[in-house]
Amino acid sequence: MTTNFTRPEIEDFLFNEAALLDDWKLEEWLALFTDDARYLVPATDLPKDAPPEGNLFYIADDYFRIGERVKRLMKKTAFSEQPRSKTRHLVSNVRVFSQSADHCVANAAFITSRAKGGNVDLYVGSSEYTIVRREGALR
Repeated sequence: MTTNFTRPEIEDFLFNEAALLDDWKLEEWLALFTDDARYLVPATDLPKDAPPEGNLFYIADDYFRIGERVKRLMKKTAFSEQPRSKTRHLVSNVRVFSQSADHCVANAAFITSRAKGGNVDLYVGSSEYTIVRREGALR
């Protein structure tokens, strides 16, 4: 197995992603994605390998739609985030499942807390990432 990606390197990348989201640096967060990126959040009752075509996904965005979401959230007219939520993204249990010379597949557990309007919501789950190295940086 090629070892172009190390778990500590992947952890640092994911911890940085979490910090960008918590600090509302959405444009910098968007820069982490490649042009062919997909951001998928399936309904919780779907099998792990269910495709977004023909199934209910909360989010099934390509790079363009991710960018449009960021633009919309950065505007003052994004009433759902005025004032902005306070979030904290915790990432743990990072594992690298497979890798090749140009990419790796990693998984991590997460807990995200969101405070807004006197309410605190917790979101718990796991994420799967396909990570590539482009121009010396992980994306």
